[in-house]
Amino acid sequence: MLGPTVFGYVFPDSENWIFSAYPSEGQLLSLVSWFGLILLMFVSGVEIHGTFSREDKRTAVAFLLGATILPFLIGLAVSRVYDFSAYAGPNSNPFSLPIIIGIAVAVTSIPVISKIFLDLKIMDSHGVAGASAPSTSLITLTIALTVAFLISGLLVLPRILRWLSKSKARFLMETSHSRFALFLCFLFVAAAALLNINIVFGAFLAGIAIGTVPQDTFAKATGSIKKISLALFTPAYFAIVGLQLDLIHQFDIVIFLGFLLLSSGLKIAGALGVGKLIRKSWLSSVNLAIGLNARGGPGIVLATVAFGAGLISEPFFVALVLIAIVTSLITGYWLRFTQSRGWPLLQEDGVPNKG
Repeated sequence: MLGPTVFGYVFPDSENWIFSAYPSEGQLLSLVSWFGLILLMFVSGVEIHGTFSREDKRTAVAFLLGATILPFLIGLAVSRVYDFSAYAGPNSNPFSLPIIIGIAVAVTSIPVISKIFLDLKIMDSHGVAGASAPSTSLITLTIALTVAFLISGLLVLPRILRWLSKSKARFLMETSHSRFALFLCFLFVAAAALLNINIVFGAFLAGIAIGTVPQDTFAKATGSIKKISLALFTPAYFAIVGLQLDLIHQFDIVIFLGFLLLSSGLKIAGALGVGKLIRKSWLSSVNLAIGLNARGGPGIVLATVAFGAGLISEPFFVALVLIAIVTSLITGYWLRFTQSRGWPLLQEDGVPNKG
């Protein structure tokens, strides 16, 4: 409403004066947006169970293969069959555009799914392309750093925090639980930035580590952080994204509907197939398929980065952002409907509903 689509179209001078009055205003809005996304990911990590059963791990791996990797590979293949050159940016090349299309098909939004689950109070349920190709050594280094960062966040840091909570040095976290939690969050964000890893990933791992500490330790602190995040910074994040869209001049219904059907069809089909292979009920498979189809923040970040680098055209950028919003809304509406009917979110095939 406040961006170029409505307010900027009716009152262009006023819209430009409010949101582009000085050069650094865009940086300030970007800072608020990233802060909201970081806090949302941190809260999402805190809410995740500290331990996972063998069944949980089997389900996660199966859906990673069937609902993420397989759609990515098919997306790459489709980009070779269908000519997407009309939606390429000025800096695009034969390698970058297929990768972007593959990622756009496969991407899943953990932040949006987490926000929906938090709203519905069901979180406790089970539930680089550029002008030139990177060298093999660079790819190997990036993968090694990412894996090391993941291991440190999932295995090393939780052990340190549990030891700290029982040692004489526990006063470091007991002085101010909120301050310690936020310090840890932004410490991991800074480490991720230094390692050239997405900073949102760092916030998520910090949240998981905090969640492994006995609940009484950080329950009140994380509760306060969650309230502030979901009431102020997270809505600001989504609002600022809307300011970038120009639906009047850059909306292409062909690429929007076509890519929405392609990406959602591949994602949902893959998830449904995996759900039945691992003996989930049809309802559970549908719930997982629709949930994984939410693209939200990662979809928007992908579109923004690719467009900013000149790898995709503005109509394709608008389409990717709208697809991220539409799929996230559909996920929210579907899960609310499922919950209102009292249907189980996850259920093994052949297991009767206890409701």
